[in-house]
Amino acid sequence: MSVLTKLATALNRRDEIPNQALAEEIVKKYDVSAVRELVDNLSNPDKGIQSDCIKVLYEIGERDPKLIAKHWSAFGELLGSANNRLVWGAMTALDQIALAAPQRVFELLSKIRTTAKTGSVITRDHAVGILTKLGTLKQYANACFPLLIEQLKNCPNNQLPMYAEMSLAVATDKNKSALRKTIAQRTDRLEKETQKKRVLKVLKRLTSGPK
Repeated sequence: MSVLTKLATALNRRDEIPNQALAEEIVKKYDVSAVRELVDNLSNPDKGIQSDCIKVLYEIGERDPKLIAKHWSAFGELLGSANNRLVWGAMTALDQIALAAPQRVFELLSKIRTTAKTGSVITRDHAVGILTKLGTLKQYANACFPLLIEQLKNCPNNQLPMYAEMSLAVATDKNKSALRKTIAQRTDRLEKETQKKRVLKVLKRLTSGPK
């Protein structure tokens, strides 16, 4: 039986519960054939099927990144899609597999950066997730850090607290001064006290908390 029959679209469901249940089933069985069918149908003429397939794939990635890691190239291709749902879904999947296939995801870094500049908030969130994950790896840290700084400088105010918190994962004695300076420059421009409190906590950790 085709895995497509279990998608929310096929079941005339508007919620995501069937897709999440399918992801759990595929992970439990470690069903590589089902994963391949989902990837193959990312280009299905039916946009509902496309959306369900990318949803199930990143739900699988959240549970077991290795099961979808080999399909990094397909996710990379979707970053150029005209369908925004596929773009942010693909970025989510790449975020999930960043540590499972770091070299492959790193190869897509230029495309990830470009897509983050014009993409949705979710797209940018997961791009930053990729940068912070790859940035924890010595061989990619130098390339990722400037791109993370770029995001910290240019992201919307409401995203800054989360990105600042995420950046703590890559903080070292060598770079935390640059992180602290970049984040501090934007603190006074934050409009909400809750945002300022979160950022100030990050700054405090960058000042006193060695990694």
